[in-house]
Amino acid sequence: KKIKKEKHGEKRKHEVEQDVKQKKEPEDKWKWWEEKDNAKDSGVKWKFLEHKGPVFAPPYEPLPKTVQFKYDGKPMKLSLEAEEVMTFYAKMLDHEYTSKNDFNKNFFGDWRKVMTKEEKSIISDLGKCNFRDVCTYFQQKTEERKARSKAEKLEEKQKNEALVEEFGFCDWDGHREKIGNFRLEPPGLFRGRGNHPKMGKLKKRIIPEDITINCSKNSVAPKPPPGHKWKEVRHDNQVTWLVSWTENIQNQNKYIMLNPSSRVKGEKDWQKYEIARNLKTKVDRIREDYMRDLKSSEMMIRQRAVALYFIDKLALRAGNEKEDGESADTVGCCSLRCEHIKLHKQLDGKDFIVEFDFLGKDSIRYYNKVPVLKQVFKNLVLFTENKEGGDDLFDRLNTSTLNKYLNSLMEGLTAKVFRTYNASITLQNQLLELTDPDDENVSSKILSYNRANRAVAVLCNHQRAAPKNFSEQMGRMNDKVGNCGFNGIFSVDYLCLVHAILDSAEIFHYSRRHVTNGWHKKQADIRDAKQEAKSAKSDYKHNKSEGKRKLYEAKKKKIERLQEQLIKLEVQATDKAKNKEIALGTSKLNYLDPRITVAWCKKYAIPIEKCYNKTQRDKFAWAIAMVDESYVF
Repeated sequence: KKIKKEKHGEKRKHEVEQDVKQKKEPEDKWKWWEEKDNAKDSGVKWKFLEHKGPVFAPPYEPLPKTVQFKYDGKPMKLSLEAEEVMTFYAKMLDHEYTSKNDFNKNFFGDWRKVMTKEEKSIISDLGKCNFRDVCTYFQQKTEERKARSKAEKLEEKQKNEALVEEFGFCDWDGHREKIGNFRLEPPGLFRGRGNHPKMGKLKKRIIPEDITINCSKNSVAPKPPPGHKWKEVRHDNQVTWLVSWTENIQNQNKYIMLNPSSRVKGEKDWQKYEIARNLKTKVDRIREDYMRDLKSSEMMIRQRAVALYFIDKLALRAGNEKEDGESADTVGCCSLRCEHIKLHKQLDGKDFIVEFDFLGKDSIRYYNKVPVLKQVFKNLVLFTENKEGGDDLFDRLNTSTLNKYLNSLMEGLTAKVFRTYNASITLQNQLLELTDPDDENVSSKILSYNRANRAVAVLCNHQRAAPKNFSEQMGRMNDKVGNCGFNGIFSVDYLCLVHAILDSAEIFHYSRRHVTNGWHKKQADIRDAKQEAKSAKSDYKHNKSEGKRKLYEAKKKKIERLQEQLIKLEVQATDKAKNKEIALGTSKLNYLDPRITVAWCKKYAIPIEKCYNKTQRDKFAWAIAMVDESYVF
């Protein structure tokens, strides 16, 4: 009976564990790609939508009395609203932004708007303001936050998870869909990209009266916080946003949308790549057309042909029309000015070179020296005649007219589609060229994938600033390499692999120097391991027992394993060094047809996790499910 009772108890325990496990397991993914829904063709985005609304930024917590703002050397107590805005600047005191005139001017102007009359009469010069005590206070708060105990961190994590559970999901046509950005941005100082003319201006706190809610008529509409009301509650099933408001810096509409893993986002991605894929069947004819138009008797058509040539061959963005003073001085192809190019009949032994130098999207510099067709060069000379540097290069063309023309050639075709098409076709071609089908090493396959991805990022000018802690990251990578226990000697095969990896001698020497330093740390350990293998081999020769053979094989496998680990880590170190100023994620998320990656992984039995992280796998679940290894873009 006792034995039976124990078994029964074990069974009950197992059942409880299964129940807990089942509760923790996420709901099945909505396989929308397997459904046929004609409603979307009529413009209807949903039939039922219910959600809890946004999460507002927490209220301002006043500074302790011991933390003082000083003006002209004297402590000064500020009104609550003025104090809050003051803390925004104090938190950024050691940032380079506070050294910029536009930032300081805009901040001070907006700060004075929230001051009382008395405060305005006293505070008239930003240079006399002393924010150091406040800055130090927030720095200490940051350090205290970092030093929290595991229990405190766990408690906060659980609170965040509860918040996500309540506000982070919606009911979309009977399916539980994840919401993207359900937390509203807190108030602060606007930064912008590059030298934005409005940097430093006050981003005001968003309140319920600013918010428009979108949901079904027959749903339970979200309730505003006590004492407040929504600006509007509407029931528009022709749009996909859940919440909307207008931000105060540039008066642009902002939205809370669904997560990238949702149906509506996935369908949009699928359609985008299908249009780009369709361009593949039309691109030769379109190229023939713009090549012919390079000699058109009509100036507008010539300008359009040259712009298309640049958009197609260089993957330039088209560029949008902007109001002066509303944003940073960034341009695209159609908005290029004469000052953004230099024409060289001959340069570095090459004919007809165009030297580009301008700030593109997000104020990322585009600098490139490109050989072009003679007719393109002649047209550029013509376009710049009798013009000043600040004049438009394509003065008879804009993005709207260009896209209207492209749509007449193929439904859905815009300048942006060329960028998606060229990025995706480049990835596919690079993978064909770089992947060695006979190499079964997964790490070297991933290296080929990353190199192909890097080629796309370079084409699209997806740059980033090198991480501030890049040297520390490389140091940690170096330590890992050292811990592999390799003996520090470059084998001929390994050097060949490294040379194949690297396009730059500078990075080669950088990587080699750091890796070699790591190797030396473990020379003694590897000597011991080799001696053990040598002894095991000798023992096996004298005593051909099964145990001795297994021991010797284990020692040999250990050395092979260490060498494999070293190659893997060197690949990671190389990728990190090569990619320190290249943003691979931008093209992977926005311009590369994910079906190319999925098909490549399936063809070479590469785990999809090696190419896509969890978030990316959720976003591209449709692609993972849709295609096999035979897919061709």
